[in-house]
Amino acid sequence: MSPGSPDRGGPRRVFLHVGLPKTGTTYLQQVVWANRERLRSAGVFLPGFGHREHLWAALDLQERPRLARRHADAPGAWQRLVDEASAQPGDVLITHEFLCGASAEQASRAIADFPDAEVHLVVTARDAASVVSAGWQESVKNGSTVDLDAVMSGKAAGGPEFSMRTWDLAGVLERWTPDLPADRVHVLVMPGAGQPRDLHWRHFAEVLGIDPDAYEAPTDAVNPALGIVQIETLRLVNKHLPPYSAQERGVWIRGYLAEDLLARQPRERGGLPEQYRARFAELDRAATAVIVDRGFHVLGDLAALTTDAGGPSGREPDTVTADELLESASRLVADIVADVRASTGDVPPRRGNL
Repeated sequence: MSPGSPDRGGPRRVFLHVGLPKTGTTYLQQVVWANRERLRSAGVFLPGFGHREHLWAALDLQERPRLARRHADAPGAWQRLVDEASAQPGDVLITHEFLCGASAEQASRAIADFPDAEVHLVVTARDAASVVSAGWQESVKNGSTVDLDAVMSGKAAGGPEFSMRTWDLAGVLERWTPDLPADRVHVLVMPGAGQPRDLHWRHFAEVLGIDPDAYEAPTDAVNPALGIVQIETLRLVNKHLPPYSAQERGVWIRGYLAEDLLARQPRERGGLPEQYRARFAELDRAATAVIVDRGFHVLGDLAALTTDAGGPSGREPDTVTADELLESASRLVADIVADVRASTGDVPPRRGNL
């Protein structure tokens, strides 16, 4: 892995971490943004003001319409990162999982925006069934009302970032890698149960060429999953909510309803209908074939990229009963009323499950 010529202008290496979604990206981004200055001292620079600008840049690269509705500064975010990165003499990291939705032309353009640097692609991965199950649930946490069967039929569960397009590892690799040599494509397979919690970070740090022990990694789970009953409850609630902006969805649906109130309820892990297992197995085989045939750099156990090895087991969405939905919704209403009452200042705020 040559660092390039040290005396030329611009970055030596540019690492584009493009996802996939639901493959430990939030965990890795939490580490790098919390340690931004320390990384810079080690020669790895993150351009932009923070994680949100990398999100904007991912959407801007894909020429998404109405981007200014997110923020007035969102349009042009990709070029701002490119310009800032191009002024750096060391290595550069750009990281957001929505980048994986880029078309082949957009991906090629992103790589070409760094003509004098050694561009590396970093793809975090797990088996297709786990990615789709977690991705669909994430879409509901972000306001979607689309059910799993519709997603499996090709309907996007919200924006294009919540769709089979971005959850297909082989497709992402095929769009992003034609312009890159194999040794600059790094596939990081998520650690499985029983493996060290920080192994994903250690693999990521190895690609960046830094000491993983010099940075503190989170010990608690980030981006908590909901139980299948709570996901179905939230999906039904979403049908009755007025249109929200992206920021409002993050605060009120994802943050308040999902990760605060519903995450407190007893949870039962969701699973995928058996009729889709063959399709997921084919997606896993296709991804593994691309990785092996092209000779990409793999960290982690490639055998884990199979639904049989790591696919989610649990209740299917259509087994959730009306009584379970009523119980979950009743708890949700009770917690909301408690919070509204506490907001008047007459009583202390809700604590725990009270």
